[in-house]
Amino acid sequence: MTAVLERPLVVSSPWRSNGFRWLLTGRTLNALGSAITPVAMALAVLHLGGSATELGLVVAAYALVDVVTTLFAGVLGDRFSRTLLMRGAAALACICQAVVAVSLTTGVATVPMLAALSAVNGALVAIAGPSSRAVVPQTVSVEALPAAVSVLRLSQNAAMVVGFSLGGVLVALFGPGWAIGVDALTFAVAAVCFTAMRVDRQQEPAEQQSMLRDMGAGAREVFRHTWLWLLIAQALIYHLMYGGIQGVLGPVRVTRLFGGAAWGLALAALMAGFIAGGIVSLRYRPRRMLLAGTAFLALTACFPLAMALPVPLPVILAGAFVHGFGLEVFSVNWDLAIQQNIAPDKLARVFAFDQVGSFVMRPLGLALTGPVAALTGERTWLAVTAAVMFVSAVMALLPASVRTLRRR
Repeated sequence: MTAVLERPLVVSSPWRSNGFRWLLTGRTLNALGSAITPVAMALAVLHLGGSATELGLVVAAYALVDVVTTLFAGVLGDRFSRTLLMRGAAALACICQAVVAVSLTTGVATVPMLAALSAVNGALVAIAGPSSRAVVPQTVSVEALPAAVSVLRLSQNAAMVVGFSLGGVLVALFGPGWAIGVDALTFAVAAVCFTAMRVDRQQEPAEQQSMLRDMGAGAREVFRHTWLWLLIAQALIYHLMYGGIQGVLGPVRVTRLFGGAAWGLALAALMAGFIAGGIVSLRYRPRRMLLAGTAFLALTACFPLAMALPVPLPVILAGAFVHGFGLEVFSVNWDLAIQQNIAPDKLARVFAFDQVGSFVMRPLGLALTGPVAALTGERTWLAVTAAVMFVSAVMALLPASVRTLRRR
């Protein structure tokens, strides 16, 4: 284990920690590159003559491997040095994306090749995921942790906004190969940042067992806290319902009603809400963090509800903004709740279960939304989705453990 120690000079400010600054830089670059790649990869598949179905297979390969690998990555993040896993995964992802970029620029790429390399990249990103969240308390003091969580999420959301826009520009000017080459470069610089990090000693698990037993210990830790498993279950419902709205029904309906540029404006409003929520969270620190956060989460119903109603485009954009704002305020308080209340030697495993629990139902939602909306009608299914999202968030507030969990 890495045994180099560093303490922030001013305990209430994460900015005084050299380790946090390197972590912030590396994670922001990863977010920037990860936003560029989906745009470039989609256009790369289409340029190669691939169909929408083949593009779906490439995206699914990434998502499936990412979910499967994440649970094992949580165990690794609690067993071994988290910074080592992060820098190793970033370095290997750099090589993987460089191969994709070269294959596209030289004309040797094929759709099956892109699917295979996308799966490899998904596994590498997943290996670093739980560790990059669990390492945060090792870079700052307890007092600085709330600000650190807010700053990290704000910087990543801002980087994703830039990345989505930059991806389209890079593909238009230079082609998808060069755009993915930029992603490879961001992974390379991130690996350097993670190598430069100096963090507090990582608490080792009390007892190391087999991978599956360690994974089971992580699951037991999740179910030991009612607020934790309950809100992960709520996330399952959220992604099952909303995943298909954002990925399928939303763009179809908004584009039909308001034109091709309207859905892009809606996503921009959504991201603006994320950034605004992050900025507010730098100062807004509710004592009962999950009570406030989950109440804000109920605001996510505004986006599908606005699309269900006969309203002008500005109302839909406002709904998208409120959705992003509420989700970001919840997410900041959610991350902090986990980091303040879970034992450090189980933190990566719990974050892994959180990530898998949050996204494992999204593919099913993507697959079912189209057929269900065809049977019920688009407006009806949007209204049902809004109602389920709102009611599930309100019901999550019923247990006392959610309402009374306090910020330290």
